[in-house]
Amino acid sequence: MRDDKLHALAEEVLTRCRARHWKLALAESCTGGMVAAALTDIPSASNVIDRGFVTYANQAKVEMLGVPEGTIARHGAVSAETAAAMAEGALANAPVDLALAVTGIAGPTGGTRDKPVGLVWFAVARLGAGAVTERQVFSGDRAAIRAAATRRALELLAAAAS
Repeated sequence: MRDDKLHALAEEVLTRCRARHWKLALAESCTGGMVAAALTDIPSASNVIDRGFVTYANQAKVEMLGVPEGTIARHGAVSAETAAAMAEGALANAPVDLALAVTGIAGPTGGTRDKPVGLVWFAVARLGAGAVTERQVFSGDRAAIRAAATRRALELLAAAAS
């Protein structure tokens, strides 16, 4: 069953990027490609979406996006620093104008006192500018956390492309 609000938000992102003649890349961890799926559900998304990186494992973040191993070792995979490095890595590894990264703990396990289940870091990077990060803590089960993270990612992309 299609989520009409999510669909409309994805259309908004694509429309705004098209208006600016921008190409987009995504670097997803906890959402596992859900942001890319929401965007590519829209016909003609290919004139905006260049590529997506699903880098669930830390080594994938290092190999595919160039996230420094030291960043993950010092700050963890779920951190502002790693999210920023993921977005900047997507931007550096694709001929695009805008990149979004999302990394978090969807649960039900894996959370700690400092990094609870539901913690998600986002980063948006634009060509010629650094990455901007945002921290959110979503509630609910794994599906609810991933859905909320996907929605917020699209909101951040829409804002970045406005």
